[in-house]
Amino acid sequence: MKRRTIHAGDRPVYDIVIDDSFSHLREELNNLSVGGRRICIVSETTVAPYYLETIAELVRPIASEVTDFVFPAGEQSKNLVTVQRLYEHLILHHFDRNDVLIALGGGVVGDLTGYAAATYLRGVSFIQIPTSLLAQVDSSIGGKTGVDFDAYKNMVGAFHQPKLVYINIATLRTLQEREYLSGMGEIVKHGLIKDAGYYRWLKDHRDAIRALDPETLMTMIERSCQIKGDVVEQDPKEQGERALLNFGHTLGHSIEKQMGFRLLHGECVMLGARCAAYISYLRGYLSREEYDDITSVLFSFGMPEEPLSVSADDLIETARLDKKMDAGVIRFILLKQIGEAVIDRSVTEEEMRKGLMEL
Repeated sequence: MKRRTIHAGDRPVYDIVIDDSFSHLREELNNLSVGGRRICIVSETTVAPYYLETIAELVRPIASEVTDFVFPAGEQSKNLVTVQRLYEHLILHHFDRNDVLIALGGGVVGDLTGYAAATYLRGVSFIQIPTSLLAQVDSSIGGKTGVDFDAYKNMVGAFHQPKLVYINIATLRTLQEREYLSGMGEIVKHGLIKDAGYYRWLKDHRDAIRALDPETLMTMIERSCQIKGDVVEQDPKEQGERALLNFGHTLGHSIEKQMGFRLLHGECVMLGARCAAYISYLRGYLSREEYDDITSVLFSFGMPEEPLSVSADDLIETARLDKKMDAGVIRFILLKQIGEAVIDRSVTEEEMRKGLMEL
């Protein structure tokens, strides 16, 4: 079992626990003093049949009441209507400000549960139990919560830190390969923006990663959590360096929306990362060989190969409506070199168009 504590200044805020089972979960919950409280396990229809009853059995001995709220799987459920239904469930079960929500699932579950926890009674505690690779290394860490609005990604949200992130790497074995590999978009991003050595390690361990080798998974997830944790500690509310984590997201979110969410989030991040790497190459920051290497690595981890069926102009227009806009200017994340990213406000529409034409 691995542990990483996230701090705000000198104050510890929550632990990230990486395990290969749920055997230590009850102990971790006892350490948080949630005993005797009502607990609501929030999940979705794909994950709940695998793990809901297991988690409920673990928390029943320490909770005064355990309820569950399960919504239909998919990005289409990540909206205010689902949050409203969750509020109603909590009200009907008399949840008060000292009770606890558990987010059991992937990024959609974690983001939605976190937003409900941030806003119900002006804030209740919640715990992340991420079951997808993408959620384990990215969305469960850092306290960003939110839901989509009119198909615009995470336009309604709040910063609300979890009390605990409990990662069980064994849950990855129940994922379909496409869903599992989708998480590699965020992981490769971590290496590209912060750690060239980690990027090379990922490249060298591609076969073991795709085979879900337990030791390799533990090493990979621990390092990605370290990188994400270091960044959010320095910039908890995205006033500066945390924006680097948006590498691949500026155009990736546009692709996700314009494709009607037919592609997975991590796949869109990979496509957006390829665009950003190409612009970095056009700027002279990366060599052609480095750009081609990044493209090859992304393809090896499941980046879609089919040409996009949407126009570059529509994608650029959607990017202009993204929440990452700053005074009317798109904040783009480029690579000065592999392992070093920068925030750039001067990327032109023509540069974005050239990047998108690569797809």
